[in-house]
Amino acid sequence: MSATKETLGFQAEVKQLLQLMIHSLYSNKDIFLRELISNASDASDKLRFEGLSDSALFENDPELKIRIAFDREARTLTISDNGIGMSRQEVIEHIGTIAKSGTREFFSQLSGDQKKDAALIGQFGVGFYSAFIVADRITLTTRRAGFTSEHGVRWESEGAGDYTLETVAKPARGTEIVLHLREGEDEFLSDYKIKSVIRTYSDHITLPIVMKKSEWKDGVETPTDEDETVNRASALWARAKKDVSEEEYQEFYKHVAHDFELPLAWSHNRVEGKQEYISLLYVPSHAPFDLYDRERRHGIKLYVRRVFIMDDAEQLMPQYLRFVRGVIDSADLPLNISREILQNSRDIDAIKAGSVKKVLGLLEDLAENQPEKYVEFWNAFGKVLKEGPGEDYANKERIAALLRFASTHTDTDAQVVSLKDYIGRMKEGQEAIYTITADSFAAAQHSPHLEIFRKKGIEVLLLSDRVDEWLSGNLNEFDGKPLKSVAKGGLDLGALEDEAEKTAQKEAEDAMKPLVERIKTTLGERVKDVRVTHRLTDSPACLVTGEGDMSANLERLLKAAGQAAPTVKPTLEINPSHALVTRLNSESDDARFADWANLLFEQALLAEGGQLDDPASFVRRLNGLLAMLPG
Repeated sequence: MSATKETLGFQAEVKQLLQLMIHSLYSNKDIFLRELISNASDASDKLRFEGLSDSALFENDPELKIRIAFDREARTLTISDNGIGMSRQEVIEHIGTIAKSGTREFFSQLSGDQKKDAALIGQFGVGFYSAFIVADRITLTTRRAGFTSEHGVRWESEGAGDYTLETVAKPARGTEIVLHLREGEDEFLSDYKIKSVIRTYSDHITLPIVMKKSEWKDGVETPTDEDETVNRASALWARAKKDVSEEEYQEFYKHVAHDFELPLAWSHNRVEGKQEYISLLYVPSHAPFDLYDRERRHGIKLYVRRVFIMDDAEQLMPQYLRFVRGVIDSADLPLNISREILQNSRDIDAIKAGSVKKVLGLLEDLAENQPEKYVEFWNAFGKVLKEGPGEDYANKERIAALLRFASTHTDTDAQVVSLKDYIGRMKEGQEAIYTITADSFAAAQHSPHLEIFRKKGIEVLLLSDRVDEWLSGNLNEFDGKPLKSVAKGGLDLGALEDEAEKTAQKEAEDAMKPLVERIKTTLGERVKDVRVTHRLTDSPACLVTGEGDMSANLERLLKAAGQAAPTVKPTLEINPSHALVTRLNSESDDARFADWANLLFEQALLAEGGQLDDPASFVRRLNGLLAMLPG
């Protein structure tokens, strides 16, 4: 046995997190015990799963449990389990580092306000490190199941800059954590206090949490040699709804999601029939920091007949619902199920379809009956839900009904307008739901394409999230009404225009034909076409893409992401009643006309958020024309 002992330094982020937790979470001290018990439960779940294919891992000790003990004289609190344990490398990976994405963003959001920072730390997941709230030194001894007794590992730290790691003998598999309590933390040397914390936060843990019974002798609480199980140790999801309190649902969520905050809503269902399974699914109240990380883990735990099978089972929930946390317990799947079987299982497909319907039903209920909560949900997860119509064709209409948008009706960036709201406000004779996409809300709100719509009081949805381009390509209609971009194709307002407007438009087109041809010749390859506009009332010109073409905003997004995107030539639309167009029409000097025409194109490009290929020429033209103004 190589009894090596080495001193290693924490990651900089761990140092910061330890200091923040010790000083920010002092009012929530009890959560450290919940976190350590939750970790011990996870370790036992993993052993049960690996033991399905290798029973030798149980080492003739198949009764899994979590044990808690305290020593008043030594002032220590010990949490131990006979779960999977850790190897030396696993200790370094899981204890010496924060193995989570989003770490940098997390620290960038810290404000220095203890109350706000405590909530943020909770969102990030406190885990093992929360023990330093009450302990000034922690000793962790562990051995991975299947390794021999001389491969034990001892980790010790005072939560400052470094930790020590050494190889030790550990006959029993699993992990033992000894907390050397800080001064003033003597309440955690009390049998009553520890048991009350366990019953409050960890009663739902499916493993027995065992402590020595205590009895009072000469006014002192004294442990006996008799064991007692403190928690109910029954799968909460398997109990009837009427037997589970709201507080128990909330605490189970904190366990299963490793979250500090309360969930926003949950759905508990028992399905019987062709497939038999129980689902307990939660919608969190806030977005995790790694919500947009492609490699992030999913949040559904799969059990078969109460036996843990898989953490973060991505086959049970689609990507657009990746924020959902919870448990699915099936009665029908084989216990030794593998990821490969999951991917080709009709039973799993049926469970997934049923679970998706439950989550969408839960969100519909929130939207209908608890609109304030739905606003909270939308602000946290709306952008993710917008991925749904392109991913889940079967539920496209239901997902679309849950979407919320900013619009010209409210003229704020608050995404509060549903497609149903929009249809309820449509003008008589209006046949389409009008939208515009842009790379910012301000660009959408002030787009020249909206001018005729604002003049006529026609509502337009303002789409400025990056995902909105994906959404627009996959959501073509809702409730029989087509969604139509105001910046694409020729604009035909149909019954929303009277005959006088149509006649005036035709006359303007005829009158401007020579100018249109002259501009088209001047701009050449920069444009696909030039025509008289229907859209503009105040601006001199705007750019429009073809009905089936990629929008200019999507082209910019793809190029910014380093992806190849075809260059789409736009159509320039000119406003015949604008003074600049009138001035252009009377310009006889060809060089000056070319400057005016190019300037008209370039300012239309800038107005929709585009970038100029040759900014210097734009400035030269602009300066030249400004110099012509009378002094």
